[in-house]
This record gives sequence, C-alpha cells and structure tokens, in this order.
Amino acid sequence: MESVQRPLLEPLAGKVIYDERATARISSPVSGRVLSEPAPLGKHVTEGSPLVELNSPDVAAAIAEFVKAEADVKLADRAYSRQKALYEGNAAARKEMEQAFDELARSQSEAARTRDRLKNLRLNRRQADGKFALRSPISGIVVERHITPGMEVRPDLPDPLFVVSDLSKLLVQIEIFEVNFSKIKPEQRVLISVPAYPDEQFPATVKYIGQILDENTRTVMVRCELPNPDKKLLPGMYATVNILSDPEDKAIVVPLTAVFTEDESDYVFVSIGGNRYHKRAVKIGLRLKDKAVVEEGLKPGENLVVEGALMLRTEEAVEESSDQSSSAQGGGS
Repeated sequence: MESVQRPLLEPLAGKVIYDERATARISSPVSGRVLSEPAPLGKHVTEGSPLVELNSPDVAAAIAEFVKAEADVKLADRAYSRQKALYEGNAAARKEMEQAFDELARSQSEAARTRDRLKNLRLNRRQADGKFALRSPISGIVVERHITPGMEVRPDLPDPLFVVSDLSKLLVQIEIFEVNFSKIKPEQRVLISVPAYPDEQFPATVKYIGQILDENTRTVMVRCELPNPDKKLLPGMYATVNILSDPEDKAIVVPLTAVFTEDESDYVFVSIGGNRYHKRAVKIGLRLKDKAVVEEGLKPGENLVVEGALMLRTEEAVEESSDQSSSAQGGGS
C-alpha cells in the first residue's frame, strides 16, 4: 500500500452550478417588439455580440431627447453670451446675466444626462430608426432563452431574456455540517466525481465559505471553483465531493475489505512472502464508505490481503483449532 493524500471527511453530496462571475442574465433596458430571430440556445457569443434586435419607441424617445437637449444647450449658450455682453456694457442687470448662466448650466446637465443614456444603451446619436440591438456583456454560451420572434418585451419582465455563461468556469456547491466546519478552508483542494464519468475525478478549489449557519440543517454553504475546459460538466449535475488535507499530509488508506475486527481491535493480514500472511493489529482513524485510514500499524509498500481477509481469518482459526486438537491428542497418548 502507498501513502496518499489524507481524506478528511466522508464524501459529500454537491451540485454543479453556474459561476456567477462568468454568467450574465440579460434583460432589455428598453421596451419594444422583437424584430429579428433571437440567438438560439447553444450559440457561442462574444462580448458585444447582438442577441436580438428590437423596434423600440424608448430608443426613438431617447434619441429625440438628446437632440433636443443639444439644441437647448446651443440656445442657452447664445442667450448667456448676449446677456453677458449687455451686462458688461451696462445695458442689462447682473440678475439677468445670472439667470441666463443658470439656464445654460441646467441645459448642459440635461444634455449630459441624455448623452449618458445613449452611451448606456450603446446608441448612435445619429440613429433615427428606433431599432435597438440587445448585446451580450460577456463571451459564453447561450444556455437559457425566454424570448420569441414578435414578442413584446419590457424591462420589468420577471425572467431574463437570455442567460449567457462561460461553461469552462463552473462552481460546485456543498454543505458542511457544523461539526466539520474546522476541516475546510479557503484554497483547499477537493476532488469531484459525477455519475456521468464514474472513472474520472475533477479537481476543484474552495473559494467561498458561508458566514451564516443554517439553523435548521446545522450546515454552512461552501462553493468551490471547478475548471471545466473540456465542457464535460454541466450545471445541474449532482456530484460527490471528496475533501482532502494539505498535499504533504499523507496517510495509508486501505479498502474496508482488508480490515476485520476481533475483541474490539482491528487487524489486517500482511504478506510475508511464500503465500504466508501475518495477522497484524492496526489503528483505524476515519472510516469511509468503502475505505479506512490507517493511523498506526502499517508502512508504505507493505502488501495486504484486500479481498478474502475474513475467509483467511476463518481458515487460520480452523488451523489453530486443528493444531490445538492434535496437541491434546498427543498429550493424551
């Protein structure tokens, strides 16, 4: 048996979820009617790619407000320049010049507001057709879509129109019981397995440990960063999560089938060569579903009987009984 990284807990049930840092839930900031075919499910989009085109009265109104605000600034600037010249020529009161200046400042503020509105909507100030392209703020895959051709959309719809996510970056969420809370820490390494790939394990790293204890379940929520470069894993998959110790913390882990109990002590059979085996007492620490961590009694490199240990123990007991019987008969003669 060889030393391996020490397991700290029984494998935990987890669930693969979206990484919110790489996921965008996209709604429309304007009302309108769908003009184009929306981006289909599964489509890969890049940052800034259009997802759907809308015909939006809100866009036409935003453009009109901007044009009006720009015209008001020019008008207010001319009025202020005129009043300033009159005041400097003692042909107008200071109050009239100050009122003209206030009107200029107000119109400039309104123009800045409408300009920012166009910027936020990514609209061209010379655009006059009322069309609006809803774009993806990130690169990723269209994983959800709640929009159809011809649909009327509003900013206050309960569901996002699209969900775009970079599926190469996922999370796995688990719950740790209060009694085991001290055994997990940020940046700790864990191994993930899923039913779809029973012979594979996927490395993940603890990134967030909840700061609130659920009083009903006595658990703390933990999220682990799960790289998914091959896109094998999908959000929603159930996972088994193995919590490991520090890489340098090694232990001998043996199958439970190699361990048997006698008189409240644990034993294994160690090979001593020539098809001979020696029964040795061991100290067992953590017992897992099908494995046990040996704290004392074994050294790396020793060979164990991992299948049939109980049968071997039975045979040994029979031989001991037979030897004792032979000895008794010999003594009687």
